[in-house]
Amino acid sequence: MFNFDYYNPTRVLFGTQRIADIGQYIPANARVLITYGGGSAKKFGTIDEARKALGDREIFEFGGIEVNPHFETLMIAVELVKEKKIDFLLAVGGGSVVDATKFIAAAVLYEGDVWNMWSKRLPLEKAMPLGCIMTLPATGSEMNPTAVVTNVALGAKMGFSDAHLYPQFAVLDPRKTYTLPVKQVSNGVVDAFVHVIEQYLTYPVYGKVQDRFAEGLLLTLIEEGPKALTDPENYDVRSTVTWSATLALNGLIGVGVPQDWATHRIGHQLTALYHLDHAETLAVLLPSLLQVQRETKRLKLLQYAERVWGLTDGDEETRITAAIDKTRDFFDDMGVKTRISAYGVPEKVIEEVLENLTRFNLLPMGEHKDIDRVAARRILSLSY
Repeated sequence: MFNFDYYNPTRVLFGTQRIADIGQYIPANARVLITYGGGSAKKFGTIDEARKALGDREIFEFGGIEVNPHFETLMIAVELVKEKKIDFLLAVGGGSVVDATKFIAAAVLYEGDVWNMWSKRLPLEKAMPLGCIMTLPATGSEMNPTAVVTNVALGAKMGFSDAHLYPQFAVLDPRKTYTLPVKQVSNGVVDAFVHVIEQYLTYPVYGKVQDRFAEGLLLTLIEEGPKALTDPENYDVRSTVTWSATLALNGLIGVGVPQDWATHRIGHQLTALYHLDHAETLAVLLPSLLQVQRETKRLKLLQYAERVWGLTDGDEETRITAAIDKTRDFFDDMGVKTRISAYGVPEKVIEEVLENLTRFNLLPMGEHKDIDRVAARRILSLSY
């Protein structure tokens, strides 16, 4: 196991009626900006609950944040924060809204070219405080310091991480997921699943605790994900999926072990270029990446095959192939298509993604830094 530091300052407020408690964790004299996406946060009363919990504090709102938040939109919010002298940011929504709010928190206090800071991952000296009320379990952004933002003008989708961007608190009320469209629930489960895979399916370093945590999360998502589609108001199921998504990317299972993230980095380009949902890009790419990288991931793929899918019969090659097929089948069962062509994207996407990967200096990638342009082309071709 590698040396590691683990730090996570986010307070989790889990369960029913927890929005009412947020006032304890925001200064009484704060000027608060509530950020949100479409109309669902208002339609289903979540913003009203937040306003009530904030009491006499001065409150402002900024809505219309995109599913893949746009740099251009967020810079408007940055100006609003400065104009209204906002003290605290409160995100209400899913991972995109939380990511967007982290960007705002970083950008408001940054002196210099904001996109240059973000795209080059320059360290922050400070950021605004923020909290979040989650309505979609998926990204784990509610309990980590990472965010992804799209620059439409450049055709770039870039991730950034800094310890100043941990939310101070995260409200996780599983009931807030009851009204989600089926597609968003499916995407959320797939997103969380691949987050775990990116930290688990690499190579062994005797990280036995991390492995067992990761395998438990994968098994739980496989068991509970389909139930979340067929029984949408089952509190136990939604609680389990919600907590699984948070634990999938709060840093715990990734400490002391190698991590991959190539599926995400390639997937970000599919989103930037053709607007596929984040989880859709993961579902089309992960099985192909596992196929291309099956030799370098052999030992962990065999472990994954046995412990997660119960595959013990046949030789090693048979078990690895079966595990990859089971992974693709799970995504299909969750209603997320697993071929790029199924989304009507033209085959030229392969060259376009490769060009972006080169242009933004994202190659090589993977836990061994062995996914170069040739390997990325193979992954994309198999995914198409």
